[in-house]
Amino acid sequence: REARRPPEGSPWWTAERRSRRRQARGHRAASRVARAFAWKIGLSWRQLDAPHVLRNYAPAVAASYFDVDGTLVRTNLVHPTLFYLMHQRTPMRSLQKLARAALRSPSFVWAELQDRRMFNEALFTSYEGISQDRLLILADDAFDSVLRKAVYPSARDLVSRSRDEGHDVVLVSGALDFLMKRLADHLGATHVIANRLEIKDGYATGRLLRPVVAGPEKARLIREHARAHNHDLDECFAYSDSYSDVPMLSVVGHPAAVNPDGKLQRLAR
Repeated sequence: REARRPPEGSPWWTAERRSRRRQARGHRAASRVARAFAWKIGLSWRQLDAPHVLRNYAPAVAASYFDVDGTLVRTNLVHPTLFYLMHQRTPMRSLQKLARAALRSPSFVWAELQDRRMFNEALFTSYEGISQDRLLILADDAFDSVLRKAVYPSARDLVSRSRDEGHDVVLVSGALDFLMKRLADHLGATHVIANRLEIKDGYATGRLLRPVVAGPEKARLIREHARAHNHDLDECFAYSDSYSDVPMLSVVGHPAAVNPDGKLQRLAR
């Protein structure tokens, strides 16, 4: 049986009319948002279904990007490298690796003075010939012996505060990825941008896969990460101790110097 329509002018008729007007206003507002969004991305608004656009549009959020060495931990790239050289398959092989590294130390110092990327590439040649299995088996011991006890007391609190603000926390480091993933788990970070060793036939070649995480390249990788994860860089934070990370600090809206070296401290002032 067809439902009777309330008589015109009755309270029920007035309420129904108001409801329909509200729905119509809502649809018009959704259409205006869809048109604006379509214009922004270069599409005709007629190509878009407004409810679909609104459902799939996620507002940009902030992230906190942390340098690691000197910022969150007291160590640098040399310390875990020495751990691996000292824990080779045999004592003789360890001595050979250490002696070779000692002979190359002047070139390491020269590379550090020239360019941070050159230093990273020079230092990681020390891993040549180490099996991938051994790198991963020793990773937990390397983390426990070198990195865990070198974490600054305030580092976990700083990461925790960033997470409480709803930020993704990203470690950006020239260290090796399998060690940084363990540090991320320890601190509660959500993402890692780190260097990766080239592996052939199960052994490290001593070369790094591109891109090498160092200096200005950190800034480009942060931009890519922010774009991929819908982070608004103007709302993001970055933390570092080194003047070499000025490009990384410059791409975010909220840079911060933590335990800064002399040049960064002067710049921060």
